[in-house]
Amino acid sequence: MTTIHHDAQPNNECLGGPSASVPVKAVIFDMDGVLVDSEPIYFEIERNSFTHFGASMTEEEHHTYVGVTLESMWRQVLDRHQLTNTVEEALSYHRKNVMQTMIAHEGLVAIDGLERWLDWLQEKGIPVAVASSSPRALIDLIMEKTGLGRYFDIRITGEEVLQGKPAPDIFLYAAEQLGIAPTHCIVIEDSQNGVQAAKSAGMHCIGFHNPGSGRQDLSRADRWILSYDDLWAIRENLPFDEQLLAKSKSRNVPEDIPPL
Repeated sequence: MTTIHHDAQPNNECLGGPSASVPVKAVIFDMDGVLVDSEPIYFEIERNSFTHFGASMTEEEHHTYVGVTLESMWRQVLDRHQLTNTVEEALSYHRKNVMQTMIAHEGLVAIDGLERWLDWLQEKGIPVAVASSSPRALIDLIMEKTGLGRYFDIRITGEEVLQGKPAPDIFLYAAEQLGIAPTHCIVIEDSQNGVQAAKSAGMHCIGFHNPGSGRQDLSRADRWILSYDDLWAIRENLPFDEQLLAKSKSRNVPEDIPPL
């Protein structure tokens, strides 16, 4: 698998590609590895589950499952390793372990710099959504434990669409729920599967190089960042819709001071 090393420098030019002139009206976030650094926790849980079912898993294969739904992952694992268990058996065992571990985990916090970025988007009137391959129960749990739920009224799961990432379904559905055309959305993703899904949906994509997500190929993204500080530094240069920004400015002008 082609990889981009985590010491790569962020690409700080404006979003490129043929859709660069299309204004952005919404931001869609993946959850794991983008909102919260949960991928290392999942890796450990998954390794335990793979061992339980007798799948001898290489690190390279394991990283290919980042961003896909649990059902898709287990279908592939059972098939590749010629295991006799059913998908239902594997999912039942694995989901129970995930929920128990995440409920008990005390270190779940938002990724550094994220909330400043979300506050800025909220201030500018730019709608956001989370679109994650994780089950809804897990998304809601993480939203509650990290305090990020106040930002995300729209939460899309892989359970709600026919095909999970790398198919574009989940991002297209998120755009539909936002009421915004796909070409007017930016997706922030940390996985190769997620980036492929975003680009297949016709959206701008920012690749988040999170070391905890393994060695992911984010080369199809329009730009790459190493942290939310990188994104914060270039926020004014991103192609957000000028009408949205103008509305946010007018809302912030005190009533007794006429606009210029």
